[in-house]
Amino acid sequence: MPRKRQTREKANQEDDASKITGPSSHEASTAQTFDEYQCSGNVEIDFPALCALLGMKDIPAVCIKCPSSCTTETEGGDTEDNQSQLNPAPLCSKPCLIVELENEDPHSAKRMKVSGWKVNEQILRTLQTMLPSVSQLLSLQFWQAGLTDPMVISLVNTISPCSSLKSVTLEGNALPDQSFHLLLSEDSVLTHLSLRNNRIGDEGARLIGSALSTTRSANKKLLLLNLAFNSIGDEGATHIAQGLRLNRTLICLSLANNQIGDSGAAQLSAILGEFALTHEEVTERRKLLLQRTQTSCHNADPDQSCEDQLSSVPSNNLQSISKSSSRKKEASKKDDKPTHNKEKLSKKSSDVKAIHSKGGKPADKERSAQEDKSNISLNEADLVEIVNPLLDPSVDRRDGQLFLQGNTTLASLNLAGNRITEKSLPRFLKLLEMQDEGGGLLRLCLQRNLFSPECEYYTEIKELLALTDPDIKNCSEQTEEEGQAA
Repeated sequence: MPRKRQTREKANQEDDASKITGPSSHEASTAQTFDEYQCSGNVEIDFPALCALLGMKDIPAVCIKCPSSCTTETEGGDTEDNQSQLNPAPLCSKPCLIVELENEDPHSAKRMKVSGWKVNEQILRTLQTMLPSVSQLLSLQFWQAGLTDPMVISLVNTISPCSSLKSVTLEGNALPDQSFHLLLSEDSVLTHLSLRNNRIGDEGARLIGSALSTTRSANKKLLLLNLAFNSIGDEGATHIAQGLRLNRTLICLSLANNQIGDSGAAQLSAILGEFALTHEEVTERRKLLLQRTQTSCHNADPDQSCEDQLSSVPSNNLQSISKSSSRKKEASKKDDKPTHNKEKLSKKSSDVKAIHSKGGKPADKERSAQEDKSNISLNEADLVEIVNPLLDPSVDRRDGQLFLQGNTTLASLNLAGNRITEKSLPRFLKLLEMQDEGGGLLRLCLQRNLFSPECEYYTEIKELLALTDPDIKNCSEQTEEEGQAA
């Protein structure tokens, strides 16, 4: 009896241990096929087991970064510097999957990174199978990982089932077909996206601009977008500006270290101030107003047909009716949360400071803390209804045109290290002077362009920004660091 009891207690202890550490090597080997394997959420066990089931011989190691190791990092440290601290043999050229844990629990992986080694189809398939089980994963990073367009498309399909994954970094991965824009689709769940150094160019910028917004669709989740070091010129900047016309979600945009001149800068500044609607936008606005009016008709009197109700209202009054209804709704919203909106802008501006960290790379300790804090504000942002800007009641008719208030959601614009001359500075200065408490730029980084730092207009711009954001001096330091990274 004692021997049986000991055997039973030992079995119970093994069961408890398996719940903590995941399946043992023996249990993993019992899975006959890759598809039969049940992921535990423990990356250190699941990753090599899945790779083995695919018949891989050279399986990348899993380098675990425990919370205790975070204290040894230098704030603002470069990604490669951090990697050397994670890998016990920093000079070893063998690939490894870097995993950062939230706490001592092996199931608490919050960041995963592939750095400087090529991802093949087997590795990608392994990650696709494993990622949904990593329930606390916040960030996925690929730096010079040799990704292809089909791989990025597969990655887009993998992100959706990952409930907590909101931040993706793809840097140093040039794609011939420029599939990056798929990460910004209308149904994307990402809030942070860094696409530095991917040779995106003007054509890639066109696709990204269309993903940010068109007259019929808009990305409603993305808050931070980093497009630094991508050879984007004036044409590409114009496409990005076009995407910002009707996008009311993006808070921080970095176009640092590109090839944008005065023409592109003029387009970007134009959409931040009041602008005239195009014929396509006017047409779409009329459709939206009609749809809303029809909905109001049905809700008001279901016994009377909508056509009868519309026929009793002069056509030139339909627009004013819709405007009046919108104003009431907007007024009630403003009464409820004007302070909240202002605080939210300030919070998000603080959160996006991390994107200007050294090299724009998100693996340092400061960025980690900022991202963790930002998750609270991101969840709050999910609860805010995004209304189509074309239905904004502030649309004004003048000289036969409709004018819409510019994009006041964008709080941080980084244009450092481009080809902007002093000619563009009066535009930005006027824009900042016309901003009110309803929103607008809190940060505008223009360092390392083709004008003197002692230029009068530039001095005035910095003084205005300092009134809006007392920490504006940090912007110069951060962009200088970003400019030194290759």
